[in-house]
Amino acid sequence: MNIWQRTWQKAWQDLQHWLGRPLSPWQKLDTATPEPTEPAPDPLLLEAPLGPCVSVIIPALNEQKRIADVVRYALSDSATAEVIVVDDSSIDNTVSLAREAGARVITSSLLGKGASMADGARVAQSEILVYLDGDLKGLRSGIISNLARPLLAGHAEFVKARFGRGGGRVTELTAKPMLKVFFPELAHFNQPLGGIIASRKSLLQQLTFEDGYGVDIGLLIDAWRANAKLAEVDIGHLEHDSQPLNDLTSMANEVSRVIYSRARESGRLHVEQITAMYESQRQATASWDYAITRQKNRTKLLLLDMDGTVTTSRFATLLAQATGQVDELNKHLDGANPDALTRSANIAQIFRFVHRQKFEAVAKAMPIRPGVIECVKAFKRAGFMVGVVSDSYFVAAEVLRKRIFADFALAHTVQFQGDVCTGELSINSAFLPDPNAPDPAAVRIGISKHHVLVQFRHEDIQPRFDTIWAMGDNDNDVDMLSQADRAWMIEPKSPRLKTIAGVTEITHFDELTAALTLAMQEETAKADGQPPKGNGP
Repeated sequence: MNIWQRTWQKAWQDLQHWLGRPLSPWQKLDTATPEPTEPAPDPLLLEAPLGPCVSVIIPALNEQKRIADVVRYALSDSATAEVIVVDDSSIDNTVSLAREAGARVITSSLLGKGASMADGARVAQSEILVYLDGDLKGLRSGIISNLARPLLAGHAEFVKARFGRGGGRVTELTAKPMLKVFFPELAHFNQPLGGIIASRKSLLQQLTFEDGYGVDIGLLIDAWRANAKLAEVDIGHLEHDSQPLNDLTSMANEVSRVIYSRARESGRLHVEQITAMYESQRQATASWDYAITRQKNRTKLLLLDMDGTVTTSRFATLLAQATGQVDELNKHLDGANPDALTRSANIAQIFRFVHRQKFEAVAKAMPIRPGVIECVKAFKRAGFMVGVVSDSYFVAAEVLRKRIFADFALAHTVQFQGDVCTGELSINSAFLPDPNAPDPAAVRIGISKHHVLVQFRHEDIQPRFDTIWAMGDNDNDVDMLSQADRAWMIEPKSPRLKTIAGVTEITHFDELTAALTLAMQEETAKADGQPPKGNGP
């Protein structure tokens, strides 16, 4: 297997984990722990309405804002036999509102979500249990039935809900990287910390309910360790209140503790794995799933290329100069490589044994174009989410992202072991085509920033992005610029950019800032029913 095949195979493997499903029947991945595939459910079971067979359990603490709606939602499902609200000694009207809505309310035996979940399971009358959070809204109909069906059909004994396109910060930066290292068999779960689960009561009675934030990840790992059949069910998009920052810190600490403890009990806790876990956590910030957590309800997006656009030079060139590898780099830049991916993989090998600090030092010293920082601030004040999208290395793109105060960076990753580069290149799955895309032309594009932009347009994102601007300077930006609502180029290195309809050429970032100002004025005038003042550059 040549280097292109190995790199491409690894990229597809990363994409499979991201999508949470097999890519195609012919693609066999070289992995010691293949992901379990969900068996096909019984079609008759999918079509037939379920009778009352589920105990719905809702742990709650001061949830008066939405608890009644959640209880009524649960009772509206034909599969619901009873709704149990386990109150954690609320001091608001949670208890009275839950009872009025039709729930049975009990008081938890101990403060903490895990104890409440265990108490609910103890008094539940049904064998099939479904847990919901008390602050949910935007639930589509039939979720309880959909979660129960794999259990009733015998396809699963423990079911996690999959919702949205990615998890929160603790999910993406703590839970998923740690699972990838210590329990790779569970790394494909989209929402390992999600509190919406379904299980057989007989299974849960064998498992340990952690008291705090680690209960959900603990149950998932313990169910797997008990050789239970696991499954995920897509429940669409949902909304719930976000945790305060101090709570996120406690959550991350508790989740880490639980995973460490389960890894130790399983004989999987080794120094090498802890080092690998820290590297995995750093790389998690390069994922699209993490980038989308930075949206913060914004519906406008600006995507900026790095080399030649935000900066005036290429990172790889400057790193080669700093490490005495200019001649080696030039061999790959000037040579006749069969494809760009092979060239990128070969260039990454040049920097084998280079310390991470050298990568970061070069990125911190890269000259950025005048006006970039002011432009990014202006776009963020106007309600835009701003990201750096680069074919270079994430370790550099993340530094540049912070230097210009953008919200996220997406780029490919070079692997580090003990903070020393191994020379291995991993393609960011955000740059890969969706093999299930309705347009086959999208798959033929191959690795491209085009796919990054398309993901931000996905219908599962809530709220949807209604405006996407993009800016670049070279061939590798063409597909992205072609898909943007408005596109810009600065000092274009390729004549192809000038063939894209609607792309505006500028010489200074102040011109992009001025175009934004004019666009916002026109938007305000349109909202006030006034005629537009004129066209921008």
